[in-house]
Amino acid sequence: MATKAQERRNSLREKLIEIAEAQIEENGAKAIQARPLAQAAGCSVGAIYNAFGDLQDIVMAVNGRTFAKLGRHVAAALEGKEALPPTERLIAMSYAYLEYAGEHPRLWRALFDLRMSTDMDVPPWYLAELAHLFSYIDGPVRECFPDLEAEDVSLMTRALFSSVHGIVLLGLENRISGVPREQVRRMIAMVLRSATENKKT
Repeated sequence: MATKAQERRNSLREKLIEIAEAQIEENGAKAIQARPLAQAAGCSVGAIYNAFGDLQDIVMAVNGRTFAKLGRHVAAALEGKEALPPTERLIAMSYAYLEYAGEHPRLWRALFDLRMSTDMDVPPWYLAELAHLFSYIDGPVRECFPDLEAEDVSLMTRALFSSVHGIVLLGLENRISGVPREQVRRMIAMVLRSATENKKT
């Protein structure tokens, strides 16, 4: 049973995450600073570091929420499409990814702006949220490439995700190497069909 001190700490953690999420939504992850965050939460700066190890932990907690929301958005895009060919399901998920990124650009960018190296002690729940998101892609990829070993399916999943992510990133940021936003969906479909159709043995 949680003590009152633990309950207060958990309550503050939740409040800080909600405030940080709103701040990132409005101004991006770089907006997360200890003093303004403490002022918004009505606590001391020291209390923040009693609830979280550092500010990166808060951003990571927000990112965990974003992964979950993005996953639900992708899952919703698949409803009623279970009988479609795997390539078409991949395209539907990619359109949902583009839609979410367009509607929540700063929260979406925060997923990738957080500096994380392979030797960092990444929380298991964070890796689980990421793996859950990739699991939606794994199924159609296995159908497209039935002869691939599990390790290669994982690599192909990440390769296709990276391709779509790059198109979305360049499209949304209007980089010179990107395309107008109205053409981003078409480009995604072209790439996924080229990569996956007629590949089954």
